[in-house]
Amino acid sequence: MIKVQEQDFNQQIEYERLRSKTSIGAIVTFTGLVRDINQGQSVSDLSLEHYPGMTEKCLVEIVEQAKKRWDIIESTIIHRVGQLAISEQIVYVGIASQHRGDAFAACEFVMDYLKTQAPFWKKETMADGQTKWVDAREDDQLALNKWA
Repeated sequence: MIKVQEQDFNQQIEYERLRSKTSIGAIVTFTGLVRDINQGQSVSDLSLEHYPGMTEKCLVEIVEQAKKRWDIIESTIIHRVGQLAISEQIVYVGIASQHRGDAFAACEFVMDYLKTQAPFWKKETMADGQTKWVDAREDDQLALNKWA
């Protein structure tokens, strides 16, 4: 399941949906939150934009790549867009597999690809009221490189 939405999500509901398959032995989830600081600057909120249709297609492709590498029985990606406050949930990735190794690796892979390849644009509002678009971080690209 892949969703791009403005509304918040319930982690427990998403976990239970993944858990409903009887053949799984492991579920690994990741939830990303809005931070109050980025690169040493105080952040007051975050705005996320996306390209409807293209973004969802990209997320499907990321999951398909993960399925070619690991035994994934079920997966969920939920990514929020719109105006988000500090500590709000931004992204949820859940991977269900027969074995924990596949679930852990696939979840990390999906997040690394999502951070660098998915067409989302982030604009932070700083504590002083100024706004700035967030560029990709070098750490994110290095994380992606390990999967090549």
